[in-house]
Amino acid sequence: MRLSVKEAVNLIKNEDLLTLGKMALEKKRELHPKKITTFIVDRNINYTNICWCDCKFCAFYKKKGDKNAYILSFEEIDKKIDELIEIGGTQILFQGGVHPNLKIDFYENLVEHIHKKYPQITIHGFSAPEIDYIAKVSKISVKEVLIRLKEKGLFSMPGAGAEILSDRVRDIIAPKKIDADVWLKIHKTAHEIGLKTTATMMFGTVETIEEVVEHWDKIRRLQDETGGFRAFIMWSFQPYNTELFKKGIVTQKTSPNRYLKYLAVARLFLDNFKNIQSSWVTQGSYIGQLALKYGANDLGSTMMEENVVRSAGAQNRMNQMEMINLIKDAGEIPAKRNTAYEILEVFN
Repeated sequence: MRLSVKEAVNLIKNEDLLTLGKMALEKKRELHPKKITTFIVDRNINYTNICWCDCKFCAFYKKKGDKNAYILSFEEIDKKIDELIEIGGTQILFQGGVHPNLKIDFYENLVEHIHKKYPQITIHGFSAPEIDYIAKVSKISVKEVLIRLKEKGLFSMPGAGAEILSDRVRDIIAPKKIDADVWLKIHKTAHEIGLKTTATMMFGTVETIEEVVEHWDKIRRLQDETGGFRAFIMWSFQPYNTELFKKGIVTQKTSPNRYLKYLAVARLFLDNFKNIQSSWVTQGSYIGQLALKYGANDLGSTMMEENVVRSAGAQNRMNQMEMINLIKDAGEIPAKRNTAYEILEVFN
């Protein structure tokens, strides 16, 4: 029987953490009986930090004309990719701020340049808010933006910009950003043209438990319809240096207990998502490892470079060997994967 919204809310509110962990691990074993935990070697490349959205949870963005505002040159991007290839990387997570002036031709040239020069690297790039704004400023449809970028070499799209898919929450933490329905429509459009995506969630600001489950329900419904999400990735809000923290709207980080509880119930609720990622970047490596006992089957990226959550105070780092050892120590078998969750190498 499929878990209902009401049942999921009840589990979060009333069930103890250890019981939820056992339930989530059992569900994970049904989907992943070989005990393989995957990871990817990649690099986040933020091609610009200029953004007009002014999200109150973000400590990374700059305004046009600000000191330290930038758009990376092709040469700077190439250098980052060269460094990634040297350590055996296979993917770039490629996104920026929502730049107020860059149109579709800029993005086409950028994606084409990377894809032609580095055909071995998959481009997992551009959030729904970026796609929406590119369409607006270029005076074309979202579908055309996605088709044109796919033709130039875009391989898949990350779930960034989802935060919580509740407009009440979005109006408080990111009032300029696209609303929940637009985020869902953009991902649906991507799925319809053959672009796979991931679904994400950032919790720990002003949302209720009911709104967390509402978020899961929306992505589960879309996954039922399209099957276009490769994975679900959830992380907790990192408050430091953000407007939400400075104004006292959010005063502390969410507890690891809350993270693990949400993760376990997400594994039970999102029965049509094969892959759920552990967020060691925000939780630290040991809670990230513990997440493997609460439903996660993927440890995410070694993350050679990460700028956004680091700006908000999260400083966690891990290399490939540390990741392999962490997975083995949890009683799982480590395996390196690519963007499509195809296994490249198993480390027995």
